[in-house]
Amino acid sequence: MTLFDGVYPFYPQQRKSFVFDVSIIIVIIVFLTLACSFLIIIPGIRGRARLYWLIRVLLSLVIGVVIVAVQYTRDWESGWVTANTSYKSFSRASVNADIGLHVGLAGVNITLVGNPVNQVNETIKYNEHFAWSFDADYDRSYSEGLEKGLPSPILYLAEKFTSQSPCGVHNQYRISGHYASAVLWVAFCTWLISNILFSMPALVYGGYMVLVTGTFMIFSLLSFSTVRNSPMCAIKFGPASLHIAYGGSFWLTLVVGLLCFVIGVTVVTLHFFSLDLLKTFFDLHVDDAEECQEMTEVYVNRRITDSTLSPPQPSTPSPKSI
Repeated sequence: MTLFDGVYPFYPQQRKSFVFDVSIIIVIIVFLTLACSFLIIIPGIRGRARLYWLIRVLLSLVIGVVIVAVQYTRDWESGWVTANTSYKSFSRASVNADIGLHVGLAGVNITLVGNPVNQVNETIKYNEHFAWSFDADYDRSYSEGLEKGLPSPILYLAEKFTSQSPCGVHNQYRISGHYASAVLWVAFCTWLISNILFSMPALVYGGYMVLVTGTFMIFSLLSFSTVRNSPMCAIKFGPASLHIAYGGSFWLTLVVGLLCFVIGVTVVTLHFFSLDLLKTFFDLHVDDAEECQEMTEVYVNRRITDSTLSPPQPSTPSPKSI
């Protein structure tokens, strides 16, 4: 096999790097549709209740979309390094590139972007995903990458997470990601229950379920953080080293989990110490006032009330009865 214009002719060319995950786009569209639907009907709510409804609905949607979206993101752990490295096997070509490692709950993403993008007569812009969920075969994906002739930096990073790698982190990441995802789905169910309880309304129980939602989100973080129990192998590209740390999805889940704790504690505290303020925020006093107004507007038939309330008249004996 010979090299023609810097490209191996029998290897397929690199895949086009995707901009965004389709699953995340679907989740965002669904929640944006719900938000837009609410914004359409909110002008029909009068007074300060409009602001209270807006805060409650938007906070609830933010919590829900984060719980679902972070399961499909691929930046629970991330790391970048800029290095001069060999480009492909059996080639002396060296490129300067940004190499990125992005770990999600269901797999790992490896990016390779050249500095500049066009080098050695190629466009160096790769974004490869290797899944390790229970319905995927990571080692097979790695073998397919070898057959396709992916660049050496991508294969070097992907090899660190194979089941046969001396690093021994494959099972740890796979099991931790699986349980973190399962706990997040439980948190999503408790989030739905909390919204149902708030609409019934059973305010204090809704607050309890928001606390449970935040607890499960924290448990998912603890489950994923167990991967740190296994030391990660050193990742070096010449003198440069790639170090990974918790990424945006991890910190976003932590922030929303703490937000759930704040909301839950606030609702429970107001229930026991300032119930009127809590009812005002959930727009319950308006319903009570309308109910009282409907009870006061009673139409009474005066003829019936006069006949029932007036004392009976004594009967006078007639002359014939004497």
